Amino acid sequence: MDSIIERAILVGVKTQTDTHFEYSMEELQNLAEAIEVVVVGTVTQNLERRNPSHYVGTGKIDEIKNYYDEADANLVIFNDELSPSQIRNLENSLECKVIDRTMLILDIFGRRARTSEARMQVDLAQLQYMLPRLIGLRASLGRQGGGTGGGLQNKGAGETKLELDRRIIEDQIAKLKRDLENVQDQRETQRKQRTKSGTPVVSLVGYTNAGKSTIMNELLKRMNAEETKQVFEEDMLFATIDTSVRRVRLPDNKEFLLTDTVGFVGKLPTHLIKAFRSTLQEARNADLLLQVVDVSHPEYRFMMDVTNKALQDVGVENVPTVNVFNKADLADVSYPKVSDNNIWLSAKEGKGLDELVDLIKSHVFDKYITCKLLVPFDRGDVVSYLNNEASVKDVTYEEEGTYMTVGMLASDRKRFEEFIIVQ
Repeated sequence: MDSIIERAILVGVKTQTDTHFEYSMEELQNLAEAIEVVVVGTVTQNLERRNPSHYVGTGKIDEIKNYYDEADANLVIFNDELSPSQIRNLENSLECKVIDRTMLILDIFGRRARTSEARMQVDLAQLQYMLPRLIGLRASLGRQGGGTGGGLQNKGAGETKLELDRRIIEDQIAKLKRDLENVQDQRETQRKQRTKSGTPVVSLVGYTNAGKSTIMNELLKRMNAEETKQVFEEDMLFATIDTSVRRVRLPDNKEFLLTDTVGFVGKLPTHLIKAFRSTLQEARNADLLLQVVDVSHPEYRFMMDVTNKALQDVGVENVPTVNVFNKADLADVSYPKVSDNNIWLSAKEGKGLDELVDLIKSHVFDKYITCKLLVPFDRGDVVSYLNNEASVKDVTYEEEGTYMTVGMLASDRKRFEEFIIVQ
């Protein structure tokens, strides 16, 4: 059956304190288009504060209604999270389907989630959003799980006409929280194993569509050739929301784990940040953060602020950070260039990635100690281990055994102490 094409009017209120309003509206359109909603018009209003009953001033309601009819629209999307009473009042006044920015983002996440963990996280956020809005959302979400287009695709997002009573939704929320706690315990076990192994963890963070997945794929291609599975990348908001972890092996045998976390966006729903807390813990436990920034975008400083605020909200602090100013080929800046913990590069062109690797190495391998060892010939197992797991700088063969200059972790240094002659 053909799906109905969504044709939307966007509505936003600019308050005196909203210095990024124009970009916020542009981003709302990009979010809508990310799930194939056709934007047919925009209505904005300047107000000292948003109207508590209808979000916009009551005089604007007629303007929106007229525009809606003229443009043959079937949806109105508001640029902020609406209260339950605002949704109810707007639907009564406009006599049409109304959604807010939060519902739109939750819908996108619902469509993009691939892993069971991501699906559970989105389900949880959707249910927590729905709970206080059961009455107001009845009309908008009347269709099976409907948000926009084909509707929210997650099973927890709604039964026909939202005939889920509060207790059932609360039970579902409690179950999802329990299931996510189990997943979080598994993640914690994996993290402890990684810490024990001494393999450093580097996390990519940043605004959506800044190029995190592209950087990950280009580094994997460069270092791991065809051995490692690539992650999905596309020029759209929230192309991927699932956390990816890949092992990057450098030519000198040093290794680190590279994780790609969910991207951020302005006015990211609180429910969603809380639901994805366990995923974002990857960043909190990293040895190094790479904050990827689309330096070609005029609002890139604002995007960095949004990212930093979101990371603080989930307890990511005091983690060394390198600012990766990507898409420098589209900006009026020289690249590749490194200055302290800042690097300007173009992942798409592959320019600056070697410098990025050097920057990563300077941060995460400072625990490496260079030692000189003399390993007897009957201990080939030690030589084999060091060749595979450490950074071997020089090897010569003497009468007494194999003479090696090796960069190794402190844990390995202790393990092979009997063979060390100089450090």
